[in-house]
Amino acid sequence: MKLFMDSFWRALAYCLHPKVIMLSLLPLILMAVIVTGLGAIYWDLAVDTVRTGMEGSPVIGWAWTWLGRVGLMNLKTVLAPLVIILAVTPVVMIMSLLAVSFMMTPALVSLVGARRFPNLERKRGGSLWQSVLWTLMSVILALGALILTLPLWWVPPLAILLPALIWGWLTYRVMTYDVLAEHASSQERVELMKRYRFQLLGMGVLTGAMGAAPSLVWASGALFAAAFVILIPIAVWIYTLVFIFSALWFVHFLLLALSSLREEPMTILNEVSL
Repeated sequence: MKLFMDSFWRALAYCLHPKVIMLSLLPLILMAVIVTGLGAIYWDLAVDTVRTGMEGSPVIGWAWTWLGRVGLMNLKTVLAPLVIILAVTPVVMIMSLLAVSFMMTPALVSLVGARRFPNLERKRGGSLWQSVLWTLMSVILALGALILTLPLWWVPPLAILLPALIWGWLTYRVMTYDVLAEHASSQERVELMKRYRFQLLGMGVLTGAMGAAPSLVWASGALFAAAFVILIPIAVWIYTLVFIFSALWFVHFLLLALSSLREEPMTILNEVSL
């Protein structure tokens, strides 16, 4: 728990570092341009398409009739944008995670490594193409889990628990590999992932839950369409900051854990290398 909390507070402090702030601008600008551009071009078309499809559904048609009887017909104008938001949010989260993973994590690892662990040997147990493959497989598995568990999201507790666990698992997998790729050997990486599995998963779940905050901004955009173009970059900015903090948290945690692993008796280290 000491390692867990110590790395948490250090990650918060490093978020205010001038270099970290400057590094955060590149993925933020890239993501904001992509999402804002796609939203400006396809938002109205997507809303009309979803609304038309919903009006053609017998089940939804019954729901419209019921809403009219109880005086809540105004919700009809909000439902289609909310459906799009629910569909788009996972995509934006994954794009933000990948942007931070590929564009910022190596720089953050170098920053923390130079300041806190200048003597930590770099064994380079991972390469760029291995990182891309690992990330791609993790994303595919996470999306598969999201699709398979969609029916369970109608159960209130699971609707909160399942997405947090899936995003937490994805964040833990991607961040752990990227942080240790430069400094740890493949054997050390496997050992650390096994030894600290639950703590790393907990870190992923917590940061994944923090990533739910931008969904409120997206929802506001659905209710106040005039401000939606402004609210999209704000949501993307929050996603980016969450994953930057997540990356820093994993960097501080894992580099210290790796340093401690190498200080253990040689017999243990020999077991790890087998």
